[in-house]
Amino acid sequence: MKITEVTLRHMKMDLLYPFTTSFGTEYDKDFILVEAKTEDGLTGWAENVAMPTPYYNEETVKTNWHLLEDFLLPLILNKEFQHPDELTENFFAHIRGNYMAKACLDMAAWDLYAREQNRSLASVLGGTKDQIDVGVSIGIKDSIEETLEVIGERLAEGYKRFKLKIKPGWDVELMDKVRKVYPNIPLMADANSAYTLEDIDLLKALDDYHLMMIEQPLAYNDIIDHADLQAQLKTPICLDESIHSFEDARKAIKLGSCKIINMKIGRIGGLTQAKKIHDYCVEQNVPLWCGGMLEAGIGRAHNIALTALPGFTLPGDTAGSALYWKEDIICPEVIVENGMITVPTSPGIGYEPDMDKINKFTLYSKTYR
Repeated sequence: MKITEVTLRHMKMDLLYPFTTSFGTEYDKDFILVEAKTEDGLTGWAENVAMPTPYYNEETVKTNWHLLEDFLLPLILNKEFQHPDELTENFFAHIRGNYMAKACLDMAAWDLYAREQNRSLASVLGGTKDQIDVGVSIGIKDSIEETLEVIGERLAEGYKRFKLKIKPGWDVELMDKVRKVYPNIPLMADANSAYTLEDIDLLKALDDYHLMMIEQPLAYNDIIDHADLQAQLKTPICLDESIHSFEDARKAIKLGSCKIINMKIGRIGGLTQAKKIHDYCVEQNVPLWCGGMLEAGIGRAHNIALTALPGFTLPGDTAGSALYWKEDIICPEVIVENGMITVPTSPGIGYEPDMDKINKFTLYSKTYR
C-alpha cells in the first residue's frame, strides 16, 4: 500500500448541548479531519481528537497540525507499507509522544487496509460482535434535578450505562440523590483528574453508592498514587488520561493502579496500540471499554469497530450522533436502538463521509502529496 495524498481539514461543529467537565465547558467541536488516498484510488478517513486547548492533555489542534505537516506526513507519503502496524512500529517510532497526531494517520491507514481487503474495519481488527452495548456520558449540569431529568431521558432511550462527570463540590451529594431515584442503574463517576490523595475520605464515601467504577480520580499522569488509592477503595478505579501506551497499561495493571481501562484510540496513538493493549488486558482479565472525545461520525465509526473486539465487555461512550449533532458528517448517522449499535459490515469504517456536510463545516483545508 502507498498513500500518495492526504488532505487535512480544520473542522468546527456546534454541539447540540454544552458539555461541562472539571476542565470547563465545550460548546463546539474543533478538530482535524484526515482524508488519505492511495495510488490505487482508495480513500481512508480518520478524525484527530486533539482539543483546541491543552486541558485534557498537552496536544492541541494547532500542535497536531504542525506535527502532521512537518514531521509525520513526510514520513509516510509515497512510502510502501504492507500493514498499518508499520506506521506505529517503524515509521513513527523515533517521534516522541504526540499520540493524537500519530493516531489519526494510523486510523486512516487501518480504514484503507480494510477497504483494500474488502472487509469491515471491525473484521480486520479481530472484532467478534454484531452489536455493541452503549452507555452515555453526562456532563456537569446546572442542578442535580437537571441531571436526574437527563438520566431519565437517556434511560428511556435504552442506554445501558450512565457516566456522570464529577468535581469537588459536585460528587457525593450528586451520587446520593441519583442513587435514591435510580437505585439500580449501572452508574459510574468520571473525575477527569480533579482530586488528590488528600481527598481520600471523600472518594471512599463514593463506595457507598455501588458504582461500576471511578474514572481517573487523580492526576492525569499518575499511576503510583492511583495504586495507593485503589488499595483503599472497594470501587474499581478506571484509568483514562494516565494510559498513553502499552507500557503505561502494563505498568498500571502490574502496580494495581486500576481494575478497568478506558481505551481512547487517539490518546494511545491509534488502533495498532489499541489492539496490543486489548490483547494484554484480555490476558490479565482486565475489563475494557471505549471512551469518547466528543467525536463526529468518522471518529465514532472507528470507536464502534474497536468496541467489536471481545475484550470490550463494558458499555462504552459511543452514543448516537443525534445526542451531539444537529447533523453529522456521515451517512447514515450513528443510531442507537435499545441501547445497542449494530456494527457495520461494509468495507472500511462502514459509514460514508457526507461531503456536503464536511464542506459545510470546513474552516480550512490543505492537501499534501
